[in-house]
Amino acid sequence: MTDDPLPAEHLSPLAALVDEVLAGVGYEMAAATDVIDDAVPGYGGLFDPETSPDELRSALESLLDSELSRPPVPEPTSDAFVLYVDGSSRGNPGPAGAGAVIMDATEDQLARLGRPVGSRTGNNTAEYVALQLGLSELLAHYEPRRVEVRIDSMTVIRDVWGGDDPTEPGVEGYSEAVAAALSSVPEHRYTHLADSDPNPADALATVGADIAAFGPG
Repeated sequence: MTDDPLPAEHLSPLAALVDEVLAGVGYEMAAATDVIDDAVPGYGGLFDPETSPDELRSALESLLDSELSRPPVPEPTSDAFVLYVDGSSRGNPGPAGAGAVIMDATEDQLARLGRPVGSRTGNNTAEYVALQLGLSELLAHYEPRRVEVRIDSMTVIRDVWGGDDPTEPGVEGYSEAVAAALSSVPEHRYTHLADSDPNPADALATVGADIAAFGPG
């Protein structure tokens, strides 16, 4: 795992800049939003309608020229982890985002991650990216012996844990990256989340989709 941005689908130049800032702070959505809001002049912010694309672009470029830093990594209680993941696509295909929440064995949150995936991307792709995002950051900071992935996508479950071939064109690279990440975890399993089950990654995926919806800029 490296500090390079994770791959994404097509994004507008403006959304791609936000994704670069997210990568610079370890995809911690709250930390990225805070630094972007602080860099935007006046009372505007990342999602403030009064922030013009030019203001946002200038702020993002200045941040990328500065020394972005990742938030401190909390200490886990053990080498067992829970990973919530979720993907969101507005329109399916449409603006899509991915979210992941890393917890320790006591379910204390260690990281809340999010990112845009693509401006015209399907939900299944967003789900794969969410799982890749969570696993990449988990392995970058910890040495997990056991991981329970909580996920609502049966498509991803059938592929990753059921041995089925990916059914959506273009997700093979994500599927292979996920398989490679899981191969370094001695014990891993999934829990399928029903639509009614709470998923803390859902809100992060929605914010990622909001960023992916940023128009040309």
